[in-house]
Amino acid sequence: MIKKCNLLLIMVAMVFGTVFTINAQDDNSYQMWENIMITPDNAKLKLLGENMRKHNQKYHNAGPHKATVYNITTGPNTGKFIWQMGALTYPDLDTRPAVGGHDEDWRDNIMPYVKKIHTTEYWKGNSKLNNTDMLDGDPSKYPILFVRVYEVVDGPAPGVGFFFERMSKTVKALDGVNPWGVYYNEFIQGNLGRHIATASFSPNMADFDRDVNWVETFNKVNGENSWQNQMDILSTTFKNRWDEIWVYDKNLSGD
Repeated sequence: MIKKCNLLLIMVAMVFGTVFTINAQDDNSYQMWENIMITPDNAKLKLLGENMRKHNQKYHNAGPHKATVYNITTGPNTGKFIWQMGALTYPDLDTRPAVGGHDEDWRDNIMPYVKKIHTTEYWKGNSKLNNTDMLDGDPSKYPILFVRVYEVVDGPAPGVGFFFERMSKTVKALDGVNPWGVYYNEFIQGNLGRHIATASFSPNMADFDRDVNWVETFNKVNGENSWQNQMDILSTTFKNRWDEIWVYDKNLSGD
């Protein structure tokens, strides 16, 4: 048996310059999130935290503009955090807080205590493939995210749609509650390689020890010996991938 934290998230791909047969943009009821990755000034963390909490509670406390903050605790971006707004749609961005002191507050009370803003990205979920129906918008119930970021090979990537469908089918067939999502980066970002991200949502770190009979379930729902074929598709589809654990920070969020 293979543990959830190692295999539950091997599930996504993207094709540039080709038709992707399973495209989240085809879903008119899509959900999208704005993610800003920030490196704080560690010498001013207390003041930054106080100011960000006040900012989020005043301007980002409900609806599509609600802000949620996650601390990145593993991987190459350890020590940074994600300021996330959503779930939202593109029209919601036209009504985002800006006037009434919002922009000035961010400029004067947040930016002086930030070392660097690395990326601002828009990630769109795939409602047909995701297994997130059990999430109700309260991140404190599943405060730990296991995020895997994928970089897709250059040029056509045959088999991506097939790969994606089989992973979704397997996750939904697992025993227990296994919320996860597949998210597409909406805009090309040169050589950053942040094409696709998946997230598994856990109530605590002990959940990472839970076995989910992954390979057995995969072969059961997709056909005998299909797992090895899936690994072959994986090796020819992605040229890089890495993992991060994000931990929900209620104190900094707009709750």
